[in-house]
Amino acid sequence: MAQTVNVAELPLQQLEALRSQLEQETDFLTSSIQQLKLVQTKYVESKESLNKLSKKNAGKDVLVPLTSSMYVPGKLDDVDHVLIDVGTGYYVEKTVSEARDFFKRKVDFLTKQIEKVQPALQEKYTMRQTVIEMLNMKIQQMAALNSSQSGTTKA
Repeated sequence: MAQTVNVAELPLQQLEALRSQLEQETDFLTSSIQQLKLVQTKYVESKESLNKLSKKNAGKDVLVPLTSSMYVPGKLDDVDHVLIDVGTGYYVEKTVSEARDFFKRKVDFLTKQIEKVQPALQEKYTMRQTVIEMLNMKIQQMAALNSSQSGTTKA
């Protein structure tokens, strides 16, 4: 069960630790969303690439990627089936229509995951801003207190 802490009651050192923790959490959530969006984009691109597979393109010359920057020439032979990378070095053969459904499900799943993470990120960001404002306020209070104390010791 989560407990509520009044940040105004926390000492400066704990506020700084909380700010640091919240900053790490917002960085992690931001990175997670970016990674989810990157994977989502790859699935969308793969789904769109399926549109190029048609009977009229059968037998046409294509470049087959061996690495991300090296290609070899080839011919488009089977326009009815594709191999899909399902992770950890495994590939599954699917028809073009099955592949479209697969990519649609993956994109939908990733969209839902992003929608789950974004509110948590917003909440952490808001909490971080609150802690930063409280930190600044306490630092200003300490500075004002120190300047008033140094002014009274001179008199």
